Parts: sequence; C-alpha cells; structure tokens
Amino acid sequence: KDAINTTIINFNNEKMQITWAARELFHNENVSFSYTFDEGKHKVWKPCPMYLLDQDYNSGCLFKTEGPTLAISIRNSNGSEELFSKKLKSDFYIKPNPPENVTFFWKDDTVTVSCNKPERAVKCLTLELQYKSTFDKEWQSRTSRCCHVGDQGFDSRKCYSFRVRLKRLVPYCNVVHYSSDWEAETFWMNGTLLDSCDDDRTSQTNTVTVLSCLLAVLLMMLVFLILLCKQQRLQMSVTPAIPDPKYIFADLLNDHNGNFQEWLDKTDHVVLQTKLEYEETECITEAESQQEDEKNSDKQGPLEKIFAFSGTAENSDLKAAQIACLIPASNTIASFAGFHILMNDDMYVTL
Repeated sequence: KDAINTTIINFNNEKMQITWAARELFHNENVSFSYTFDEGKHKVWKPCPMYLLDQDYNSGCLFKTEGPTLAISIRNSNGSEELFSKKLKSDFYIKPNPPENVTFFWKDDTVTVSCNKPERAVKCLTLELQYKSTFDKEWQSRTSRCCHVGDQGFDSRKCYSFRVRLKRLVPYCNVVHYSSDWEAETFWMNGTLLDSCDDDRTSQTNTVTVLSCLLAVLLMMLVFLILLCKQQRLQMSVTPAIPDPKYIFADLLNDHNGNFQEWLDKTDHVVLQTKLEYEETECITEAESQQEDEKNSDKQGPLEKIFAFSGTAENSDLKAAQIACLIPASNTIASFAGFHILMNDDMYVTL
C-alpha cells in the first residue's frame, strides 16, 4: 500500500485532484475512490464525484476542497478491500491560479510588471517574469515577491515577448514545487503593446531586403562603369579618335559666321603675310652676304680701299635696309646674347 504513487494537486484551494497509475498498479482492475475532510473518529467518507479515466479505467478523482486536512482511500471495485490510504494537508499541495490584471509599466529601459493580489496566502506566493527578444533563443527569468517584479536593460529597438506566473514557496508553504499556468503572452516594443513580434520581424526583413537591393544596384553600376572605361580605353587603342574639324575651322564659324569666301580671303592674306616675312628673312640673308663680300674686298689694293671708303655710305644704307628688313615697325625686338628676337603681334618668336 505504501508503494502506490499518487499525484495530489490542490487548485488554488478550490478543487482537489488525486491521480494514480491505474494500469501499472492494479493490473487492469477497476478501483473505487473515497475521501473525507473530517477529523476524529466519526468520519464521513464520500465517493468520488468525478473519475478521471485512462483507457476506461479509473485513474483519478476530481472533487471540491473542503478543508485543510484530507484523508483518501482506494479500494477494489466492490469496496470490500482497501488497496491504498493516505492522510495529508491539502494546503501543502496548492497550485495557484494565473495572475490577474497584469500591467506593464515602462520607464526608459526599465520594465515593472504587477498584478492583483490573491485573496489568500499572499506571503506564500512569488511573481515570476520571463521575457526574450526576437534575437534571443532562451527566456530570461526574474522572480520577486508578490505582486510586482521588474528588470532593466531593455532595448527600445527590439520587440520583446513577456509572460508571468505565480509560484508557491517551498518548503514553507508547499511540499512540492507548484506554479500557476502562464498568463497569456504579450508583445512589447519601446513601451508599445503589439499584436506579435512578427510585425517587427517583417519590417526588419523588408529593411534588409531594400538595403540588399540597393547594394546590388550600386555594385552593378560600379561594374558597368569599370567595363565602360575599359571598353573606351580598348577602343582608343584600336581605333584612335578622329579630330573634330569644327575646332580646325573655329575662326570660320566664330569670326566669319560661316562665310567661306571671307574666311578664304582672310586666310590668303595670312599666307601672303607669312610669305612676305619669309622673303624679308631672305633679304636679310642676302644683305649679310653682300656685307661679307665687301669686307673681303677690303683686303684688296689701295685703290679698292678708296672705293670701299667712299662706299661707306652705301654700307650704312645697306645696314639700314637690313634693319628695316629685320624689324617691322609693328613688332617688338628683344636682344639676347647677340641675337635679335622678333616678337610679332601673334606672340610668335622669330630668330
């Protein structure tokens, strides 16, 4: 009889549930159950008002809690033989109800959870808070005396799941660790109640998708620009660029408004001026050669010297002509190391 294992639960000191392993303990024999909350010799045993079944065999009984002291008895099917009996304190097997009217108070990164105080045995209860974010795999747990509990360090950018329950203190109030069922799970983000954290995951997924698409587009544009530059370099190396004629005939378009005859006349004038400058340069060369001949003639006889002396005026005239050939009136002359440098209006240098 003492080897029979039973499970005893007192639901918030309102209902008692006693269960046993019927198939293993009684070998397919249906048993009967009776109980009493009376003390002393004059006990009134009551039959089980509601049996719990396991494959059509009685495996437990559910009845109302009527006092702190409970005595139970299990007998054979006809009640002639007692198979098991036990006396116990029903208050040591209490399982509390879930917390009622749970409220959440947010302040910065701190959350405080509270609930209504139960009507009895408040000192025997603790309030347990569990939470986890969308990035956590395991629940974080915090426990405090009934009926408020809090924690800090919450990230306003994360969505959190919260659940709370009441627990009985052991061994001062209970002989077994009984806790209430979890209150309905709630979802919070930065102090705002949400329907679920799936919305937060969806928004994060959408953000990641958009950023990924933008990054892919930027990478494609970068690759396209690199290929385009390489293609242009290859094209320039294989087929060099042809000069644009509009830059060659810029004066035709800008100065003469496309008047080809006017531009041609102006061009001929430039060519003629260039030719004259070239001829003047030849003039300088001939004058220099003539002067050298005269110097050579100075080495001849006295008679030739007389003629050379009398020809001094002619030499000065030749020098003046030479200077006139070398130095146009509209130009500027710069001397450097014995050379005469001619700078014309177009800033070209003529040696």
